[in-house]
Amino acid sequence: MHDDSWSVASTVTLWHCRLMHNVRTMSRRHFLGLGAASFLTGCDFTLRDGLKNACEPPLSPTMSDHPLVLAAWRGLDAAKVWDVHCHAMGAGDSGSGPWMNPAMEHFWRPVLFAQRLFYLNAGCADTTPGKIDLSVVERVFEQSAAMPAGFKVILLAFDWARDAGGTPVKDHSNFRIPDEYAAKLAQRHPDRFEWAASIHPYDPRALDRLDAAAAGGARAIKWLPSAQGIDPASSRCDPFYARLAALRMPLITHAGAELAVTGHGEDFGNPLRLRRPLDAGVRVVVAHCASLGKGWDLDHGETTRLSNFELFARLMDEARYRSNLFADISAIIQANRMEVIPALLARRDWHDRLLNGSDYPLPGIVPLVNLWGLAERKLLDPALIRPLNAIRQHNVLLFDFVLKRALASNGAGFAHSVFETAPFFKRTA
Repeated sequence: MHDDSWSVASTVTLWHCRLMHNVRTMSRRHFLGLGAASFLTGCDFTLRDGLKNACEPPLSPTMSDHPLVLAAWRGLDAAKVWDVHCHAMGAGDSGSGPWMNPAMEHFWRPVLFAQRLFYLNAGCADTTPGKIDLSVVERVFEQSAAMPAGFKVILLAFDWARDAGGTPVKDHSNFRIPDEYAAKLAQRHPDRFEWAASIHPYDPRALDRLDAAAAGGARAIKWLPSAQGIDPASSRCDPFYARLAALRMPLITHAGAELAVTGHGEDFGNPLRLRRPLDAGVRVVVAHCASLGKGWDLDHGETTRLSNFELFARLMDEARYRSNLFADISAIIQANRMEVIPALLARRDWHDRLLNGSDYPLPGIVPLVNLWGLAERKLLDPALIRPLNAIRQHNVLLFDFVLKRALASNGAGFAHSVFETAPFFKRTA
């Protein structure tokens, strides 16, 4: 990205961070909007490893043969290693489908403006007009191609925010990736890409779209309820859930806090609201293990607020959901979420229901992942920080994978099954 743009972003974020008093509670997208300067307030984010993704070439023999990388792949079948949470991205300059809210390009909307800069740098976008969409796709493909044969990413589509009648509300949408666009990318690179559709259940065409997605090879459906205006506990979703269950298509849905997008109820991210699709027989994947924020304890009335991770754990421990409740570990390495890592490592009984995903391109935002903080918590060997930082500058997908393979608490890391995710999706109809 152009240095002058980053100078503007730094000025904006320095101004904005002076308003912050409790950055530990920020969501990952709210953090992006405030920018890297907010780390200076003393939270777990850090500028120690820099601000920008250097976007070095992802194909590096030295890197692929590094002992840390070789150790990460040891014991795994690469053909079963799918990154289950990888955002397709674009600004719409190719005219091929992606859309970003135009407000993100305006300096006088500092939160959205800074978000856009960080997202595009994390994805190594060529910001020359007309090249953004193509360059971000090329970059994620090159990173995937640098992995062992068989490795794939699931590219996530992302539907509009919609009102109660199912009409798109662009003012409340930060970005959109059409199903057709994600499907086309997977068809173009079938050896490296799979895809997931994103279908708002209030859309009058939702069931037809779901059937079309299944016929087109979609591996899952992706929701972000609080951003898209979806109440997972609403009876309006029942026909959609019935069709999902019949198709055996999993629902990957964000749970926990998501503070940046306004206009829809944050309570839609409460993990307990997922009882409705679970009781309908849907295979539900709780994104990020609901690792941020608090929600009402809906099981005992709206009188007590508990951590969303605690509510998620309650669901995971209920015997009736053992066959259809899963979670992905995307984003847990981020500074505002890493407090849940010891619990996830310790719960060996959950590991056969955890799925690895990167939340790409977010691990490419350098200050968002505090390797030093992980080492201080004795979750990461400090000797690994330097090679991990080197990997991150070349290949964000590899960085996220190798880092999670290196995490350990009391000598125990994540089970191999957490990373061999392909069989989960191949069980779909």
